[in-house]
Order: sequence, then C-alpha cells, then structure tokens
Amino acid sequence: MIKYITDTDLDSIKELHGDYYGRKILSYYYSYGTGYDFCRFYEAGSEEGDTKAYIVHFNSIMIIWSDGPLESEELITFIRMHSPFRVEAPWMVLKELCEIPGYKMLKRTKFEFTDHRPDDFDETQVITDPSLDEIYEILHEGFPTLISHGLWITEHSHKIRRGLSKIYLYRHCTTATVIYDVDDHVLIGQVATRAEARGRGYARELLYWIGHTLASEGKKVSLFALDYRESFYKEIGFKAVSTENVIQVDSNGGPDDQ
Repeated sequence: MIKYITDTDLDSIKELHGDYYGRKILSYYYSYGTGYDFCRFYEAGSEEGDTKAYIVHFNSIMIIWSDGPLESEELITFIRMHSPFRVEAPWMVLKELCEIPGYKMLKRTKFEFTDHRPDDFDETQVITDPSLDEIYEILHEGFPTLISHGLWITEHSHKIRRGLSKIYLYRHCTTATVIYDVDDHVLIGQVATRAEARGRGYARELLYWIGHTLASEGKKVSLFALDYRESFYKEIGFKAVSTENVIQVDSNGGPDDQ
C-alpha cells in the first residue's frame, strides 16, 4: 500500500543514506520537509510486508527507493494518477513499469569524477554565486523545454540558501550545478555552455576544477549522462561505473538530466 506521509523523520532511516535513490529523496526532504504540496513523500511496501519503499514526487520528477520488488499494479496506477515527467527507481522496481502508456525507457551512465585539474586553470573566471537569471538563460539555450523560469529560480534559490546546492559559472559561458550534497556524496548536473562558446573546452575545464575542488574536501563526486552525452564524459577521462534506466514521458524534451 502506498501511503502519503507527513510526520516521518526520513533522515533517521539509515537505508536511505546508502545509495543514489535514497540520497536524492533525502535532498528533497532536507530542502522542503513534508509540508509542501509540490514535494510529497510516500511510504510503500509489498503485500507480504517484506519490502520497504519510499517515494518523493517533486514537481515533474518522481524518485523511488526500495529494498525489493513492489506490487506493480498499484505502483503503475499511482504513477498514472500523478503523471510525473520522469520516474527514477532501482531496476527491480523500474522493470515492472516499462509498459506504462506514454512513457519510454532511457539508459543513462553514472560517471565518477577523476582528478584532471589543469595547472593553468584560472580560478578567477569561476563565479560561485552567479545570477540565477543568467544561469537559467544558459541552460535554456541547451534545454529549451527546461521547467519554467519561475519554478527553476524558486527551487534553486531555496536549495542554495539552505546550503544544499551550489551553482558554478565559468567565463560567463558554462555552468554546472551541485544537485545534492548528502553525506559527502555530491551529484553534479545541469551542465551547459552558451551556443557561441561551445567547442572551446570550457565544460571540461570547469568539471575538472569542480571535481578537484570537491575531492580535496573529501567528497565523492559523480554525475549521470544519457546516451547522447556519454561519449563526452568518456573522452574527458571520467570513469563510467554503472548503467541504469529511467522512464520518461515520450516527447521531444523535458527537464535536464540530473
């Protein structure tokens, strides 16, 4: 049974600290708690009671953490009722969701950062508190169907104020975002460069610097790349550590990969 929860201390559930899905759910919990309609948390489990699961539905994204398979008919009904743009879940759960009408499956690769910091990198070209309007403008060039300006600004300004996210701007051309920083595991996403500056290596330079800087703070840094971006991260020397799938509304665009 899937149950809406409002008073559960998710931080105290140690299993959520153990993998990407749990940490992503915790990042929303730390950001918003359980008091907002646009960020809802749910508890689920198998009919036999031997599986525990937690779900967050934030705007157009749904994340599922589970320690085992779930009852697929109930979960499919739940997803169809809420109609998220993207659903992320472990394969043991996701494989039962492949046939939901209107969704397609995408493969993505998880990369871990490796230390390639160039000696001549000009740190003065990095802005760590950039204008969010400027960042959105850059992202929207690369991802025209990114969520609305207002929603994006609200989400990221809120997370930044709480110290849960950080956005980097390099040479006023290239940007990358800390999607979450939970238990010293950092996920990077929303990497983009202005159209007129592409091909100059700015994304590579910025990512090298971010990886080096965060690793020196004892953090483990990773990112996900969909198929069309996988070759770029391999070419710049990042280490592919796993592949997984997500399901996404079958359309020509949507939120940037996170």
